[in-house]
Amino acid sequence: MSTTPPKPSKYTTDEITALEGLEPVRVRPAMYIGGVDAKGLHHLVMEIVDNSIDEYLNGYADHILVVLHKSGDAITVQDNGRGIPVDTHPKYKISGLELVLTKLHAGGKFNNKDSNYFYSGGLHGVGASVVNALSKKLIANVRRDGFEYQMTFAKGIPQTKLEKIGPFRGHGTIITFHPDDTIFKTTRFDADTIHHRLEDISYIHAGLNITFRNDITAESVDLSHPGGIPDFLVKLVMDDQKAPVTEAAFHAKREGEDRMEIALQWTQSTDETLRSYVNGIRTPNGGTHENGFKSALRKAVNNYIETHDVKIKGLKITADDIREGVVAILSVFVQNPEFEGQTKQRLNNGETEAKVDNFVRTALETWLNSNGSAADAIVGRIVLAAKAREASRAAIEITRKSVSNTRRLSLPGKLADCKSADLGHTELFIVEGDSAGGSAKQGRNNATQAVLPLRGKILNGEDLTTLDVLKNAELADLTNAIGTGAGDKFQYGGLRYGKIILLMDADADGYHICTLLLGFFFRHMPELVRKGHIFIAQPPLYRLDVGKETYWARDDEHKEEIIGGLRSNSKIDITRFKGLGEMPARVLAQTTLDVKTRTVLKVEVESNLEAHDAFRDLMGSDAAPRYKFIMEKADQTVAEDLDL
Repeated sequence: MSTTPPKPSKYTTDEITALEGLEPVRVRPAMYIGGVDAKGLHHLVMEIVDNSIDEYLNGYADHILVVLHKSGDAITVQDNGRGIPVDTHPKYKISGLELVLTKLHAGGKFNNKDSNYFYSGGLHGVGASVVNALSKKLIANVRRDGFEYQMTFAKGIPQTKLEKIGPFRGHGTIITFHPDDTIFKTTRFDADTIHHRLEDISYIHAGLNITFRNDITAESVDLSHPGGIPDFLVKLVMDDQKAPVTEAAFHAKREGEDRMEIALQWTQSTDETLRSYVNGIRTPNGGTHENGFKSALRKAVNNYIETHDVKIKGLKITADDIREGVVAILSVFVQNPEFEGQTKQRLNNGETEAKVDNFVRTALETWLNSNGSAADAIVGRIVLAAKAREASRAAIEITRKSVSNTRRLSLPGKLADCKSADLGHTELFIVEGDSAGGSAKQGRNNATQAVLPLRGKILNGEDLTTLDVLKNAELADLTNAIGTGAGDKFQYGGLRYGKIILLMDADADGYHICTLLLGFFFRHMPELVRKGHIFIAQPPLYRLDVGKETYWARDDEHKEEIIGGLRSNSKIDITRFKGLGEMPARVLAQTTLDVKTRTVLKVEVESNLEAHDAFRDLMGSDAAPRYKFIMEKADQTVAEDLDL
């Protein structure tokens, strides 16, 4: 029986659909808010809050009230800013309020000649209209010019005309919205999630007063933190129970056109914690501002060591040694921020890197030179980190050499090994197919990056013993390449690579292979997962060329998200990669292999029990749980639901 879909009898303009108004948002919500799960639901709150913060950033507001209503599925955000304009727009012949809430890319933040919004996180002009489109009901109240106005919407469509409901002496905007339960998997907000996000914001904006009222519990809390980022640093260090290396922390702040602020402290922890913000918006995927900070940190410490002729007896200090144990908060303000997509998770402004590098390096060097005792303690901490790394590397190298003579001969012939043996830098890319393996081998840095191509889908080892699993040639080759053995013969000292990166095609088959590999590591090499050695690469599926700019999209949703962040009249040339094997080596290197430009996801397991149940249900021999899962969550990827 053929599985080829039936061909339409004709293809004419009747088959072409043009989505109008806010229809694209309701058809493809994930491209605007990242998903229709709880994360996407709470993103709605922050879109409205961000607009209120823009009023504060530009000197028009100093208080924001956020209310979680008693029903649990409605939010009100109120500020004392200027109030959204309510006069009639000369071109569109509707009020400014209706325009902002019903048209994508409408707002007062596009005109560079207008100083209404010198700093803004909402330059796409999408947030308010997206919230409106995804709400079954939204009520907007505007207070300005001596009156209060109100307008009601449903699913982005006006239900009432703009009404002048009475005189009012104050000013500001109040948005109350009820998310659409036909769009979201849940419309019940989590009070703790909202509380924590608002609290973060209150530290970043020290002069802003934020109140969160939870009508479910009849509690109201003032989240103002006039101590700002320095107090935020103290909180992070204490919350994570990290012992500081020095009593004093480093803090520097610059006002003016290129506002930025940094606070950091070295601790005895082996983890690095960096929180970065752009115009008050958290950037969890980093970007150019984080690159500038990391470069400045390395330069400042190395310059101090060189200037003061600190004796380290031939020990080589790496950037990882310097950042080990650092807890840092970086906040920058950019007049025209270029974010990666509407959800604003990564900053792309190239000029910001140099500005942050110069500011932080100069300020940190001055601080180190002025605080000799603290600087000596910090350098001592860094030297200990380097010695521990060297000792660990040496111990592992001894173990590796002890088995090298017997194992080296058994390394897979298709493995393209790297030259370095330093676990702090070496990476093994597990690649889907020989063709993709060829591109990866050409595009890699052969000093630190190894490539092992796999042929097709590997064995599902969920219900098999390690002995049976290793009878599979592909998994046996993978185990030999990694060097640790598996199951009860696992030896951590044999590890040959610091990072093991799964690099698969950005399609259903690639996701399936990735899931099979994750199951293999979770069941038969759990120590590698627990110690943070497993990563997932993020190769692009699409290339989007807009004029001289190029964007890379991981999947269809990411592509639509990028398009949604561009101006509607932009000419976009879209190229879809058939697979990694079809991608030129230089493109694969630029987007996926180069540590300076790539994005990789670290695999972490929050709950071993939940992960155990997920793998058992999805990959076990009993098909019933898998069928139930597919029926309930067919619109999600397996990786998302595993929460890895």
